[in-house]
Amino acid sequence: MLVGVGREEAAEETEWLARKVSTLRIFEDDEGRMNRSLDEVGGEVLVVPQFTLYGDVRRGRRPSWAAAAPPDVAEERVEALAAELEKLGATVRRGAFQEHMEVELVNDGPVTILVEGASGPR
Repeated sequence: MLVGVGREEAAEETEWLARKVSTLRIFEDDEGRMNRSLDEVGGEVLVVPQFTLYGDVRRGRRPSWAAAAPPDVAEERVEALAAELEKLGATVRRGAFQEHMEVELVNDGPVTILVEGASGPR
């Protein structure tokens, strides 16, 4: 789970996001349909802080990250999200904050889901 924190996001959204992520029916059932949640499959979550999700390339040739939360705020919110997921029973692994990481990803299927906070568009 790549997690970006926006400058405008409220701390109260953390609980909502954790519930949403843990209950999304995105895992296959016995018939191959996306019909099971993280809770139901007993899955794990790797929470990787990723401020670059807020890169804005609408102007110029260099991305702007002005919409990303400051590092101290973002780190607190990412950790709060991981902790909320754990409270909901998920096994959570954490990526390193403000570190260069090499994360190997196997995208099993053609599905990528963007989940925005409760105050953002859906």
